[in-house]
Amino acid sequence: MKLSDDPFVRELLPEFVDTWISDIDSQFDELISNRKDEDLYRFAHTLKGSCFQFGLDHIANLGIELMGYAKEKNWEKAASMKEIIRNSFIEVRDYLKNPELS
Repeated sequence: MKLSDDPFVRELLPEFVDTWISDIDSQFDELISNRKDEDLYRFAHTLKGSCFQFGLDHIANLGIELMGYAKEKNWEKAASMKEIIRNSFIEVRDYLKNPELS
């Protein structure tokens, strides 16, 4: 996994990752079940932008994909993204705890 070498980014990354996992757990299902396409698009757009800033390009690209599903109102594919995105953050969190294992 390639992460930013910037010490400031590396210091903030664990909290950033934990916050996104929490946000996914607390918001994603409601956005899908209530068919809030504009809110889901905004959520995905924020995911994309913030992940690019932290160097998590692979997750940012998932945000772009989710934005497309929100725009298309493709709720089935959007719903399937939850675990993919969440697991991607968990992989980053695990890597941060034990970088030598990856």
